[in-house]
Amino acid sequence: MTEIGRFNVLKVLKTVDFGVYLNGKELGEILLPKRYIKKPLNEGDEVNVFIYTDSDDRLVASTDQPLGQEGDFVALTVEAITGVGAFMQWGLPKDLFVPFAEQQSPLEEGEKHVVYIAFDPSSKRLYGSTRLDNFAYHADETLENGMKVNALVVKSTELGYKCIVNNMFLGMLYANEVFKPLTAGDKITCYISQIREDGKLDLLLQEPGYSRIDPIADELLKKLRNQNGFLPLHDKSDPEEIYAQLGISKKAFKQAVGNLYRQKLITLETNGIRLTKQS
Repeated sequence: MTEIGRFNVLKVLKTVDFGVYLNGKELGEILLPKRYIKKPLNEGDEVNVFIYTDSDDRLVASTDQPLGQEGDFVALTVEAITGVGAFMQWGLPKDLFVPFAEQQSPLEEGEKHVVYIAFDPSSKRLYGSTRLDNFAYHADETLENGMKVNALVVKSTELGYKCIVNNMFLGMLYANEVFKPLTAGDKITCYISQIREDGKLDLLLQEPGYSRIDPIADELLKKLRNQNGFLPLHDKSDPEEIYAQLGISKKAFKQAVGNLYRQKLITLETNGIRLTKQS
């Protein structure tokens, strides 16, 4: 089966002056224009091509790599706004159309937004949508607390950052877990802290649980020893300052400090932390 909006391996049927025609099976002959042909092709050769409809609604093949395929959540930039909707750059000559009805909120030229690339079987056209909740799946049995996942940042909210997890699920990375600025389209590694009853995920930037604290505490000890036993960091330090010096979140820093303090390896001072003599 040949899929519109995805890469397909198709055979060459015949060559013409302006390209080659490919066997699109149930979709019929599909033109691969000459500008996409990287090496000579002969009848019977196979070529990996992306299938979509051009501005005249004709099926066309391309060897260009779009930024996403049908079924993908991807961050794209708005190229233009027209009377019927928005057009977004996605690496092909024909921009991806996002109708007004598929915009969660009005899009503006030059903005970057995460969209879902969808296919309308009635018109055989691809389109984009920022109504991501309509296309994301509820969390299922393949997920569990503590699991490492890939996340795509969608946007910032009052709570934190809305994300798409593993190109399928909706998640929230709360603001108090974030120690560096994030923007739409950032790809990050996260951990599932909770699978909610509504099928969405709560996320952490660092592995949950105290299993991760000991290695961090060890690194903090090494840092202290390399800094003559003192670091000017404390519970009132900015998260950005902690991350710049240690590469960890403020929450992880405080947990590691608590760990070391309970072991009497450090003392807490008003302007920082200091190694005890026994350390």
